Amino acid sequence: MSQAAEAVAKSGWREALGPEELRGLLRANDWRGWLSVGLDWALVAAAMALVAVWPNPLSVVAALCAIGGRQLGLAVMMHEAAHGSLFRSRALNEWVGQWLCAYPIWADLRPYRRYHLKHHAYNWTDKDPDLDLATKFPVSRDSMRRKVWRDLSGQVAWKRIRAILRRDLAGAPESKSARIRAKSVSFGKTAGDGAPGWHNLIGVTLTNAVLLGLLALLGRPELYLLWLGAWLTTYSLVTRIRSIAEHNMVTDPGDELKNTRTTLARWWERLLLAPNRVNYHLEHHLLPNAPLYHLPRMHRLLRERGVLDGALVAPSYRAVLRDAASKGA
Repeated sequence: MSQAAEAVAKSGWREALGPEELRGLLRANDWRGWLSVGLDWALVAAAMALVAVWPNPLSVVAALCAIGGRQLGLAVMMHEAAHGSLFRSRALNEWVGQWLCAYPIWADLRPYRRYHLKHHAYNWTDKDPDLDLATKFPVSRDSMRRKVWRDLSGQVAWKRIRAILRRDLAGAPESKSARIRAKSVSFGKTAGDGAPGWHNLIGVTLTNAVLLGLLALLGRPELYLLWLGAWLTTYSLVTRIRSIAEHNMVTDPGDELKNTRTTLARWWERLLLAPNRVNYHLEHHLLPNAPLYHLPRMHRLLRERGVLDGALVAPSYRAVLRDAASKGA
């Protein structure tokens, strides 16, 4: 580590950034917020159009992978809204985060915000609601293969559906395993977030009905099956990968530069696995209210000034998954 990096390490990472740079990193831009949300939906539309024009098994598989990644992208946009960084207007932030991002993927912004901000406040402590997710890896290769199969075969999604319905309709307490499944793959609510009843399904029902209705108006209602199929399969898998990359297998839970991982994603990984800059998770934890489109610049500034020397930065998702499946190797 250079002398400059050592000085920064002693004084704190914020000392590496000037006041104007910090203000710039925290400044929300409405058109970039719209662009991010619009791009997710545009890629969903493009994937459906691919199948409509060239209906074959390869195009269907490609569409399921792309749509599952964009469903994670919408979850990331809901996450941005939870931090209030999607739009400058609070009302617009809440409406877009809820109706265009959260409800279509069967999530809910308001209870998610309470849960997620607690994670930031208590990262890697006994009060961290994500602590059980961060200590599940590494596992063996056989165990990883079984997890991937459960994701892609819909088994995880089916268990998630039953847990969510029991929670939302009956207010049934969730088992620890059910809570872990819900948190790791749905970005959804947890037990006790509101009164049980059918009203909890209004948002997801309306938004999915609108999507189906639009496809019906275009004469292709069957394309909705791609949205549903991705939610049941590839969305579960990419969200599991996201969860593994962010906090599992850390080098020092007590060091803010080593208890959260940034993963350097290639273009195809950004397309399918890491939408909307979700791979810059270390930078996000350092500056939670920074809009996602500023995170690459923040990463570059911190790297140039030596702050990331020795920090938890992975070269690719392949490297992360290799480590995640290394137990007993």
